[in-house]
Amino acid sequence: MPLESTRRDFLKVSGAGLLATTTAGTHASASTTAPSGSLEVWVTNSNRRCERTETIPWKTRSASAAETVIALDPAKQFQTLLGFGAAFTDASCYVFNQLSADAREHLFHEMFHPTELGFNVCRTCMGSSDYSTSVFSYDEGEPDPNLERFSIAHDREYILPMLRAARAVNPDLFLFASPWSPPGWMKSSGSMLGGSMRRRYIPNYAQYFIRFLQAYDAEGVPVQAVTPQNEVDTDQDGRMPACIWPQEYEIEFVQHLGPLLEQNHLATKIWILDHNYNLWGRATCELDIPAVRQYANAVAWHGYVGGAEMMSKVRELHPDAAMHWTEGGPDYTSPDYLTDWVKWAGTFTDVLRNWCESITAWNLALDERGRPNLGPFPCGGLVTINSQTKEVTRSGQYWAFAHFSRFMRRGAKRFDSLSSAKDIGHVAAEDPNGRRVLVLTNSAGPRMVTVQMAESSAEVRLDQNSVTTLVWA
Repeated sequence: MPLESTRRDFLKVSGAGLLATTTAGTHASASTTAPSGSLEVWVTNSNRRCERTETIPWKTRSASAAETVIALDPAKQFQTLLGFGAAFTDASCYVFNQLSADAREHLFHEMFHPTELGFNVCRTCMGSSDYSTSVFSYDEGEPDPNLERFSIAHDREYILPMLRAARAVNPDLFLFASPWSPPGWMKSSGSMLGGSMRRRYIPNYAQYFIRFLQAYDAEGVPVQAVTPQNEVDTDQDGRMPACIWPQEYEIEFVQHLGPLLEQNHLATKIWILDHNYNLWGRATCELDIPAVRQYANAVAWHGYVGGAEMMSKVRELHPDAAMHWTEGGPDYTSPDYLTDWVKWAGTFTDVLRNWCESITAWNLALDERGRPNLGPFPCGGLVTINSQTKEVTRSGQYWAFAHFSRFMRRGAKRFDSLSSAKDIGHVAAEDPNGRRVLVLTNSAGPRMVTVQMAESSAEVRLDQNSVTTLVWA
């Protein structure tokens, strides 16, 4: 990541890229029949926050040409969705822990319960990230290749309790873990702040992962996936926990960790890369190696550099590989921190249309100054919890998520949607029970659009700078 960039520097949605991703790699379901009845409607705009509005009837499609058409074809299906969520960083867990038990219970119900936001794919950090109260790993000090000092004692104070509380609200929570740095003694710098991995410690580091997974499992917090390293090609100039991992190191590490997972009867998956779109070539080359793909057939992506269509490039070459979007969040200093739902809905639409099975944002919660924070970035939480009053404020990203995570549930399949309008984002999915969802993102002024499916159509008003979710059976 360039030094002058921040975690907010996302590309805008590309209409051409959206259309390109709807034509390849599909598989057909049953033939599409015309829907009847009505569409349920939820809207976020300048006056509403994911608020239910009047239903819209399906009508027999007329011969007259509508100016803006969203054409749907549920018979053309794409990836199956795993879910949505954000990161339980050390900082987020610390902030959650400052709430009263009743306030935290209420907020966790809102965020994780299947009848509410329904977050069910979340990230946690293996040791310290830049959003932590201190710099720590699970084995700091002099070289300890046998990991005799290994301990997750730090996490027992508030990280593990928050993870257990979230899973109690949503037992289907899928948790994946990422390290920002190995212990300092495993690195050329001797510190968790910047530097690079020493190759000779790769086998020891694989054992470190196994110890972490076993320790978390013993605490009642099983971890379903890991990434070898957060942001593999930057050390952030030593300003925060970070580590450079050359491609050949990650390849070697996967070939150590994969067999150890099997030997220890751990079903945890490995997701490679965990970095930006522009590294799609690296991801492809790693997946080209059968000994890697045997143990790691999924790619984790960040959206800070490059375009989402680069994920489709990997998917075209490795159609059996899973794609996951694992980091991105707002800037708390931005004037539109509370109102940028259109930007984030556009981002989510774009990554879903480029084969992602899950979307996980950055910090679930931070305070009003974007803290705790060890690093140089002005990130905001999905929600802000005021350090003094404990008031909870919901970001624009939060309201964008509401239009997806509340309605697109695990097991849903994305299906084909097409439009010639370049300033309307659109993505559709069908649940296993046949319920269908369409999310429309309007970055322009108010307008009417026609949604067409088979011989039925519906006229939908889109407000200025709005996100609209339509649901029907």
